[in-house]
Amino acid sequence: MQLYAPTSTAPKRKSFRAPALATLEGARIGVLENSKLNAEEMLNEVAQLFVQRHGCTIRTLASKRNASAPAPASTLVAVAQEVDFLLTGLGD
Repeated sequence: MQLYAPTSTAPKRKSFRAPALATLEGARIGVLENSKLNAEEMLNEVAQLFVQRHGCTIRTLASKRNASAPAPASTLVAVAQEVDFLLTGLGD
């Protein structure tokens, strides 16, 4: 019989969180929807709240074809060039 330890060590992260925005006023919003039912509609409604409350502008809408997989790096890089923050979430 061979026994395995059920613990593991966490991998060292090579990436870090972006610094918090100083203000939301006039920020550019990106929307990343996951192709699930109602995702685009729900995220656009949330984005509109930022527009109304903080004068934000919606700059881009990106889509993922697979809700359970991460967004392609090329999509994230392209969107990051155009926006100050990104909204994403499930639409079920």
